[in-house]
Amino acid sequence: MRWSGQEISSDADAALPGLAKLSTLVKSVTTPEFAGVTFHEILAKSALNRIPGGDSALPFGWTVNPYRGCSHACVYCFARPTHEYLDLDGGDDFDRQIVVKVNVGEVLARELARPSWQHHPVALGTNTDPYQRAEGRYRLMPGVIAALAGSGTPFSILTKGTLLRRDLPLLAEAAEQVPVDLAMSIAIYDDDLQQSIEPGTPTTAARLATVTAAREAGLSCSVFMMPVLPYLTDTHDHLHAALAAVRDSGATSVMYSALHLKPGVKEWYFAWLEREHPELVQRYRALYDSGTYAPLGYRTWLAARLRPLLAEYGLERGRSDPSSGSMRSSALDDSEASRELLGLKAPSGRQRSLIAAELPGGARLQPRLF
Repeated sequence: MRWSGQEISSDADAALPGLAKLSTLVKSVTTPEFAGVTFHEILAKSALNRIPGGDSALPFGWTVNPYRGCSHACVYCFARPTHEYLDLDGGDDFDRQIVVKVNVGEVLARELARPSWQHHPVALGTNTDPYQRAEGRYRLMPGVIAALAGSGTPFSILTKGTLLRRDLPLLAEAAEQVPVDLAMSIAIYDDDLQQSIEPGTPTTAARLATVTAAREAGLSCSVFMMPVLPYLTDTHDHLHAALAAVRDSGATSVMYSALHLKPGVKEWYFAWLEREHPELVQRYRALYDSGTYAPLGYRTWLAARLRPLLAEYGLERGRSDPSSGSMRSSALDDSEASRELLGLKAPSGRQRSLIAAELPGGARLQPRLF
């Protein structure tokens, strides 16, 4: 699961002081395949994270984050300030100092086996991307998926990573046992802009192809057209091209929202804006100087622009989960389903082949190289 011969330090204080707040550092590694990036491999003490909910039936939600930090390096990423908890900055460190929970699948399986677990939906990809490029080496997600499906727990995945395609057979099998909701984050449909502001991500075309592959595998897959960037991706031409491409991919729904910039992200975004689009700096200050969110007037204007375009391209607007910010689990489509979910029991009998192979003690595959 880990690289050999690349060890920097096994001393948590020397390698990453803030890790003492989380768990045990195994080692820190670099590899030529990820120039400038350091991976800090840790043994996580827990996998499930409880977050406040916005639903009266479910007053809280649950997430799993196999990684902290993200090599996708999206300038606007709202999760950047979470790195400050590790005594790191939310700028370069967030992109280049990646924490890897190498035992996340095993820990999650134990937590889901507890009698107290009520099988609430679990969201992945709400903080950092579970299919960022290093997942091709660490291969953490198959164990996570198997643990969730094997315990009878519905789950959702939001990602920019085309590595999702590797796990489509496993996800299709999981969807036979529990509700599985997928979404691909594709905010930008201009190649030059996409590479400038999301330099570590797969291309827009590759992500759209992944949506199509998920649909061909029999899975639902939404597109998160989030965030819409004022004066950059909110033009009529850009939105037309975006929604045409989303429709052609076969996506089941679209979700959108305007850019929001909380402290720690705002400074990083404005630094990028000053380098790449200085002509827009004053217009952005007018929008965001007074707060995190674009003004209500702008958001109302954006909704009015998108509403007829969604209808024109025959696209349904998806529903988000107010607690996780990801898509709403299809297990919660109505209140009756919510009540049934709270009493859900783990599936009985022999697990199916792919899921069984990924559970602790199963015949796991070795890490895949790029």
